[in-house]
Amino acid sequence: MDSVVPQLTDATQDDFSDIATLHAKSWQENYHEVLSADYLKDKVFSERNTLWIERSTFPKNNQQVIVAKVDGELAGFICVFADNHEKYGTIIDNLHVAATFKGCGIGTKLLQVAAKWAYQFDASLPLYLEVLACNTKAMGFYASLGAKQIATAYWHTPCGNQTKEYVYGWHSAKTLICGQ
Repeated sequence: MDSVVPQLTDATQDDFSDIATLHAKSWQENYHEVLSADYLKDKVFSERNTLWIERSTFPKNNQQVIVAKVDGELAGFICVFADNHEKYGTIIDNLHVAATFKGCGIGTKLLQVAAKWAYQFDASLPLYLEVLACNTKAMGFYASLGAKQIATAYWHTPCGNQTKEYVYGWHSAKTLICGQ
C-alpha cells in the first residue's frame, strides 16, 4: 500500500474508545499464538477498554498518547511513558496500526513523533519497547528503524500464559528522530 499522510495529534478523550478497540483487534490479529482463544474472544475488548479508561481518566505525568487519523478514521496510535526504566529509559508501551493501514508508513511516523516528544521530555534518555517473540514482523520493522535487541524477558499474559519477549532499543530518541 502506498504511503498516506495521516493527521497526527495528541489523543483526546473522544479517541480513547477507538484506541481500546484498535488495541484489542490488534491483539486478536497478532497474538493468537500466545493468548488463549477464550481470552481473545470474550475478554480482550473489556480489558483493553478498562486500561484505556484508566489511562485517559488518570494519565501519568510521563504519559503521552498520539493518534494517527486518515480521513477522520483512527489508523493507529502510540503510547509512551518517559523515564520508565532506570537502564532502558523511555518505553514505547503501545504501537498499533489498523490492519487496513499497515504498510502505509503510519507506524514510522508515530514512532518519530513519539521520539520527538521523548527527546523534549528528557534528551538524555534512551528509548525502548518490548516485542513478543511471535511478532517477527514487528521485530523486523523496529530493526529497520535502527533498534537493537538489548534483552530477553518473559511476559505473563492476562490469560495466564507466559511467552518470550525481546527488548529492543535506541541509544537515544534523537537516533530515531533522525533515522540514523
